[in-house]
Amino acid sequence: MNHRHVLLPFHFSLFPVAALVMFVALQANADDWTRFRGANGAGVSKTPAPVEWSPTKNIKWKTAMPGAGVSSPVIIGDKVIVTCYSGYGVGEDDEKIEDLKRHVVCVNRTTGSILWNKTVDGIMPEDIYQGMGVPQHGYASHTPVTDGKNVYAFLGKSGIYAFDLEGKELWHKSVGTDSDDRNWGSASSPVLYDDLVIVPAICESMSLIAFNKNTGEQVWKEVADGLRSCWGTPLIVKVDDTRSDLVLGVAGEIWGMNPKTGKMRWLTEGAPGDSFYTSVMVNDGIIYAAAAGRSGGGSLAVKVGGKGDVTESHTKWTSRFGASYASPVVANDAMFLISRGKIQSINAETGEEILSERLPEPEAQPSSSGGRRGRGGMSSDYASPVVADDKLYYVRKSGEMLVFDAKGEFTNLASNRVTTENEEFSSTPAITDGQIFLRSNKTLYCIDSE
Repeated sequence: MNHRHVLLPFHFSLFPVAALVMFVALQANADDWTRFRGANGAGVSKTPAPVEWSPTKNIKWKTAMPGAGVSSPVIIGDKVIVTCYSGYGVGEDDEKIEDLKRHVVCVNRTTGSILWNKTVDGIMPEDIYQGMGVPQHGYASHTPVTDGKNVYAFLGKSGIYAFDLEGKELWHKSVGTDSDDRNWGSASSPVLYDDLVIVPAICESMSLIAFNKNTGEQVWKEVADGLRSCWGTPLIVKVDDTRSDLVLGVAGEIWGMNPKTGKMRWLTEGAPGDSFYTSVMVNDGIIYAAAAGRSGGGSLAVKVGGKGDVTESHTKWTSRFGASYASPVVANDAMFLISRGKIQSINAETGEEILSERLPEPEAQPSSSGGRRGRGGMSSDYASPVVADDKLYYVRKSGEMLVFDAKGEFTNLASNRVTTENEEFSSTPAITDGQIFLRSNKTLYCIDSE
């Protein structure tokens, strides 16, 4: 077993009727988009969504945000929640890093009006807005997660915050204030498991940390050097009725851990490379991963479960087809990858390529980018594809969203924009109940054909 990445332990130590009401309420909102890429990170909506829109067509509302960000919206009932940052890294000539603020914003889903905006101070020393990393995504890159009662927002060096849906702060905890080796800034999002909120504090403390979601008490913390150069979001994978695993892709490996303790249960050799930017996903008992770093890359499928090194026993297939920043999505027995201007479908059973097409030539992009590209950042598309009603949606940084047929031969059904203004779009869309929620570095949009 490869011990290079084995986690190192660091321990710290209603009435039945009401429960029934809560159960019914949760069932009524089964299609809510409660975390990064929706239900368990699959990136698939159960309901159809609009195919065509424009700044004057099918835009239900648009709301100016108090700052920039690339985190995705989460939707719970009649509320949309998103994180932002302001005060620094937004293109102002006299901005100072000490003025950095982070925001957790709740918007009325029907009207687009801001219901509440909670502001959190930056914690110094913060990563400087320069180089290849931070200017690409800024300081609000982690998508919140909600259990339908509260929302949990990971705000990088500012820590993890819990709010109720009316905006009351319940608790907050630090998860560290370190920086990754490249000073690219952190982006991984938290996940929930039972009464735990699990925070991938990879850049902040090279660790995974679980807190009691009700009290904020730290339940476990695991530190591992193997988390270095990882920017994906973990996944909760059900193995059977008695076991679930916390699964995460890291450079060169896929890990499966006990979400109750953080202890390693299994690992497998993953796509070769020195980085892992994407998030893994699961479908019908198979974990799918795709990666590309500065060296190497590829994809693989691994059967859930197992113990120890499961490279030989559980790897279903490996392939040379990888992904850069966009996490894969599985639909219609295929895994869809978007990387380097290309869209591919891979047979989910065999790993063989089905189709590969160049993406349409991008439309002209605005000459500037709202102040976020002038300090060394290079232009890249960062959003991940999502699927609704057998259609794949993919948004480019310029704001152009492409809609493809996800069952046939990648027919490009539409190319849409929500605005002609100078805005950047690096956030993965959220789709639920026939609506698309899309945020730029300035605005939150609701797309609805009704």
